[in-house]
Amino acid sequence: MKLELKELQTRRGKFIEAMNRAFPQWDAALFCDTANQYYFAGTIQDALCFLFKDGRCLYAVRRSADRAKMESPLPPEELLPIASYRDIAAHLSSGKESAPLGNLYIEADTMSIAAMERLKKYFSISKIGYLDGVIRNVRGVKSEYELYWTRRCGELHRILLEERVPALLREGITEAEFMGELCRELYALGYQGLTRFHGVQTEISVGQIGFGTNSIYPTRFDGPGGTKGYGPAVPLSACTKTKLKKGDIVFVDTPFGIEGYHTDKTQVYVFGGEPPEEFLRAHKLCMEIEQYAASRLKPGEIPSKIYEEALALPQARALQCFMGVDSRHIVKFLGHGVGLNIDDFPVLAKGFDAPLEANMVLALEPKCGIAGIGMAGVEDTYIVTPQGGECVTGGGREIIRV
Repeated sequence: MKLELKELQTRRGKFIEAMNRAFPQWDAALFCDTANQYYFAGTIQDALCFLFKDGRCLYAVRRSADRAKMESPLPPEELLPIASYRDIAAHLSSGKESAPLGNLYIEADTMSIAAMERLKKYFSISKIGYLDGVIRNVRGVKSEYELYWTRRCGELHRILLEERVPALLREGITEAEFMGELCRELYALGYQGLTRFHGVQTEISVGQIGFGTNSIYPTRFDGPGGTKGYGPAVPLSACTKTKLKKGDIVFVDTPFGIEGYHTDKTQVYVFGGEPPEEFLRAHKLCMEIEQYAASRLKPGEIPSKIYEEALALPQARALQCFMGVDSRHIVKFLGHGVGLNIDDFPVLAKGFDAPLEANMVLALEPKCGIAGIGMAGVEDTYIVTPQGGECVTGGGREIIRV
């Protein structure tokens, strides 16, 4: 399915309506973030994307304007080649040095102070506000175009973890060697080569991977799973020394992405043996929690309520380290939005009280660290529908024996 101008214009209209509700006095919005550039322009360049209250768009591109023209469905009048911010100001003010932007709203989470200072130099700004919550909520509800790529992504993701990974596991392979072979399979299936996060300085290589107790090694990453990684310099990678041995639990939490859109999925395996009864029980309880939460992914349901009621389930209360590698590293969410970023809105957590809407996409990831063994649990990506969550990644699987 091809990205058309009509799709971009619909997105623009949704954003303008949302801004009019949230900030009636706004005049202009500015996007530097790559995911937002792609959302509104259909390309990612060294550029600034302006949207105005009257519906105008200006995609000002320093490099490469030629590529932007080849890729973006935007009409020529909305694509402006520039050498500096001065060129944008001249374009918007008919040659004057300072262009009025009025009440300008920016991405507080991702715009640098240096970029903000350059804006102040060349533009007349009455007030600066922050639009992060608005754009993340707008992007949370997916169009049919976005759902098409989400479903396609999810099916490839299922094939990767359920069909391709088992053949890669062999005695003596290191985590790093396994990650390399996993990466080859990712690209063979059409993976886009990059996973985008909204979180600043969030880095991840291919995913969170752990053999045995490496999967419950604590990390700075805000997720329930763990990984020992390469070491202090690159903690969210794969260990070059840990080798797979019989009886090991293998934890693979990896994103997948095509055409900018992501899905998130986790699969647990056991190599050359049977998992301990305690681990089997924890994994089964996590599967039941996922099924419960998925049944609640309907329009009108409240994310914070789903979260609180899931934590109150007997299955969750029976797990000592539910949603963490141990009792000191517990995350405070059950699921998260997925889209152009892997950590999108909405989130199943306290404070997210706006009702779910049809065609939102969320990953559910109930997990539990089992001391001395590894990380149990599941993760799958779902679309919100009136019938409950539509799983696009295959559904929570039992432990795969290899």
